Amino acid sequence: MDTQQQQEQQEDSIKDLQGTEAKKKIKDMAEAVKSCFFVTNITTGQSLSTRPMSPQKVDDDGIFWFLSNKESHKNMDLKTDSNVQLLFQGSAYSDFLSIYGTATITEDKSIIKELWDPTLKTWFTEGVDDPRISVIKVEPLEGYYWDTKNGAAVALVKRLAGAIVGKTIDDSVEGTISV
Repeated sequence: MDTQQQQEQQEDSIKDLQGTEAKKKIKDMAEAVKSCFFVTNITTGQSLSTRPMSPQKVDDDGIFWFLSNKESHKNMDLKTDSNVQLLFQGSAYSDFLSIYGTATITEDKSIIKELWDPTLKTWFTEGVDDPRISVIKVEPLEGYYWDTKNGAAVALVKRLAGAIVGKTIDDSVEGTISV
């Protein structure tokens, strides 16, 4: 591939997103992946704390809603530093999303009931009225994504074809997300 082709391919692979388009990308990617690493202690100077979490909901504004034990280390971290990072990985080759945002904690029972799923009884043994439940709301500020232009199936075919012919056939797209 000559320099001109590489440059055109790189330019075609970058797409920064803002506003409504960014919120839609956040929602679509996060819902497809379903779980993330929830990172705290972002600005404290302490070691980052990372744990797997599944958002109960991602709304149309790209806001993440989690249910959490109000006595957890995560909730304690958020009382000191409300800055968080959410890291999603959909597959080995695509669907990567990194979001920086601000978290707030509430114990609003109406939100808990809205987000409740019976499988959560594994962690909250008293059900939806368990006194340990809190809600963590993460409002995204910025992020970065890595995705495919035409879906995972097309990207796989292009990778395989590229390997066979010894040529880069890239279907990836990436860019910043500004909410």
